[in-house]
Amino acid sequence: MDNWVKVFESGEQIRAEIVKGVLEENEIRAVVLNKKETVYQIFGTYEVLVLKEDLLHATNIIQNEITF
Repeated sequence: MDNWVKVFESGEQIRAEIVKGVLEENEIRAVVLNKKETVYQIFGTYEVLVLKEDLLHATNIIQNEITF
């Protein structure tokens, strides 16, 4: 996981999955990392990670093409 960096973080899984989907539509490999605690699902977040070489392109897509 040393080659992966976080580009998005949300407390809602659906938002992280939307970001992942948009990135994949633009041919950027992305994964959602679940950092929620397992019992009550109150604390923690969902993180979207991309490869380091895709960081700038992914950040631009997230800022310019995705609105919630």
